[in-house]
Amino acid sequence: MDLDLRKLRYFVAVAEELNFGRAAERLHIAQPVLSRQIRSLEDDLGAEVFDRDRRGTLLTPAGQQLLEDAVPLLASAQALIRRVKAAAQDTPTLTIGFMPGITVTPATAAFTTRHPGVNVRLLRTSWEDQVEVLRDGRADIGVVRLPIDQHGLQVRPLFNEPRVVILPAGHRLADRTSVTVTDLASEHLLQDPDAVPEWRDVALELRGKGRPEVPPIHQVEEKLELVASGAGICVLPLSTATFYTRPDVVPLPVEGIGPNEVALAWVATRRSALIHDFAEAATETLGRPRTDEGTPGQ
Repeated sequence: MDLDLRKLRYFVAVAEELNFGRAAERLHIAQPVLSRQIRSLEDDLGAEVFDRDRRGTLLTPAGQQLLEDAVPLLASAQALIRRVKAAAQDTPTLTIGFMPGITVTPATAAFTTRHPGVNVRLLRTSWEDQVEVLRDGRADIGVVRLPIDQHGLQVRPLFNEPRVVILPAGHRLADRTSVTVTDLASEHLLQDPDAVPEWRDVALELRGKGRPEVPPIHQVEEKLELVASGAGICVLPLSTATFYTRPDVVPLPVEGIGPNEVALAWVATRRSALIHDFAEAATETLGRPRTDEGTPGQ
């Protein structure tokens, strides 16, 4: 039996929305068409993937397994298409993903010196998609901020850098030279607490599990706007905080918070010599501790 990738895409949309109507809108198709395609997929698989009753739409155990396997399969299929199209072009291309605040120019310059005929493209990524762009082929290699899901990836550490807390300029702690994690425990953190486990552990101990919801925030600029408005605080790598300097927020060192780790990552099955050569160039030019960053200004 051959799996129909279109049916898999339809399934993933329903599995993520857990609502056929919303999934149909997302896919720009009629809901009856979507329902027929899902039933056809279930016939192909010989298993029900959704439990439909008055409570709503839920994944069955078979559906949960299918979702776990379908997402990387669809990403791999998309990556295959992108790589084949890239290989068909006259000029070879290397696309490099990079996180905000990280300067990759030294690495790209060293790589271009060795490969002047290669078209180097840069792709700005975020916490949410820095790995996704590698899996679906939008980027060949990425300069990422750990932690990430390393399954199926080759990861090579580059350097560590301090993290700082970003406070509104009028905050009660803004005139300090540094703060502690305990000082921040009562503050509203505008990011996933798991991204700052030191804050999470202290905050849970001091204030319990209650915490206001944080809406999805996809860009650094959004976080800084919210901090400046007094909605909360965030913790950023020092280079990111320095890059986005603005007068209405204050970056401060935090005692008790570990550094951010920066690394290279690429799909482990890739055998491209260009990926290997860029990894070498990045290791030579970027792979050193950031000891010259200094303390962020007030």
